[in-house]
Amino acid sequence: MVRILVAEDDEAVRTFVTRALELRGFQVTAVNDGLQALESLKDDSFDLLVTDIVMPGLDGIGLALKVTRDHPDLPVLLMTGYSAERQRAHNLDELIAEVVVKPFTLKQICDAAESALGLRREMTAPR
Repeated sequence: MVRILVAEDDEAVRTFVTRALELRGFQVTAVNDGLQALESLKDDSFDLLVTDIVMPGLDGIGLALKVTRDHPDLPVLLMTGYSAERQRAHNLDELIAEVVVKPFTLKQICDAAESALGLRREMTAPR
């Protein structure tokens, strides 16, 4: 089963994303911030990280940089409601799968997750 780690400080968004992904058949672990996400990554393995950009403690950009360094095969999907943060994330195009802009629909977040997982499978497929 595909395992997804969701890091989002807004409880309503975290719950929405978690339920949306679970409805698509993914196993989801949800945490409140980037520091908790790093702890989860120490204890478990995941197939995708979905993270908000603006969070207290360790933001999504910092988390993405640490994850892509320490877990280079783990695709990262960023979420944001701030245009300035979207621009910051644009500078990470080679490291992240996509940036999903809030507000998004259930279909949009699920399609983005499936796309990111497809990119990972293509990158790690034997040649």
